[in-house]
Amino acid sequence: MPDKKKLIIIAHTPSDNTQRMVQAVIKGANHPDITNVEVKFIAPLDAQADDIKTAQAIIIGTTENLGYMAGLIKDVFDRCYYDCLDHTQGLSFSYYIRAGHDGTGTRKALETITTGLRWRLVQEPLICKGDFDEAFITQCEELGLAMAASLDAGII
Repeated sequence: MPDKKKLIIIAHTPSDNTQRMVQAVIKGANHPDITNVEVKFIAPLDAQADDIKTAQAIIIGTTENLGYMAGLIKDVFDRCYYDCLDHTQGLSFSYYIRAGHDGTGTRKALETITTGLRWRLVQEPLICKGDFDEAFITQCEELGLAMAASLDAGII
């Protein structure tokens, strides 16, 4: 049997609600019908370039902080960018933003960095705006499921 494909989730989870969001992404990605994908959550401070280089897909989760991505997510890119640059071109990815406002600056920053890495956005990013809404949990689960199912099916 071939090795399982690897989907990593790197997310900043400073609150109960953001922890619930990443748990929903993980739950969706671990759907019982998905059989050929290994899902691994990595906290930003623990993420290394080798984690990214060995993945076939990645989901980034961040809060919107002062109109930008969380500092710990930026730190992942700061530490891993050059090690990944020539090794992860075409990496399938998506992301979600827990935005208290509109997420525009955070989205722009993520687009700029991932364009530089030449990653391939394969799922529409999820921007969870405004006051917390329980629908965010369902949307996160759907994002995890869509990414893992696409990877499992060989679509990405």
